[in-house]
Amino acid sequence: MKLLLTNDGSHTLKVEELNETYHSRHGAIQESRHVFIKNGFRFMLGKNPRKPVRIFELGLGTGLNALLTAIESRKLSVPVEYTCVEPYPVPEAIIGQLNFSEIINLPTVKDHFMQIHSVSWDQMNRIHPFFRFRKIETTIEKFNTSAGYFHLAYYDAFAPNKQPEVWQRDVFQKVYRFLSNESALVTYCAQGQVKRDLKAAGFIVQSLQGPPGKKEMTRGLKGQSS
Repeated sequence: MKLLLTNDGSHTLKVEELNETYHSRHGAIQESRHVFIKNGFRFMLGKNPRKPVRIFELGLGTGLNALLTAIESRKLSVPVEYTCVEPYPVPEAIIGQLNFSEIINLPTVKDHFMQIHSVSWDQMNRIHPFFRFRKIETTIEKFNTSAGYFHLAYYDAFAPNKQPEVWQRDVFQKVYRFLSNESALVTYCAQGQVKRDLKAAGFIVQSLQGPPGKKEMTRGLKGQSS
């Protein structure tokens, strides 16, 4: 993996063998805030506030989405239960080089970030009073949970041409099953085939303005009107 600086000053990682980065080179933090916080977490709170909000993430990666959600849950005093699956954890030595804590520059952010990466796998951990966090070292294909358990899904895998197995219709159907009614899935990806497969899986598909440097992103709704 190679450490890269994106346009908003925050780091991302490039996987050389895939020629793929974990975040947008236009800005890692601003992309995550736009796609997953603004159009995911805050959108769901605006539609139907829940306590706690149960979030599923496909791909822990650098932990940026989890970190920003932890910050937001504390700011809004909204309890969050956060579960992610990650079959290929980023090595600790690389995690220690990421500058998210310095860029965000809020009290306790560095502690939260390091906890997200250091807590035990496969069990629920409390990062702060409003944020419970569980990471599971497995694939989405092997992961299972009760139908209707989650309120929101962050779909943040590598692009379909790099990681095609997780962008298949049957995987979207699986995610649809373990989302509750009045729920949503958000992803940076706006490919036509992905939208068609989300629709075929049962989602109401919305094309939204993308983060800086990207024209569109996608949100899929379950059990609610657009």
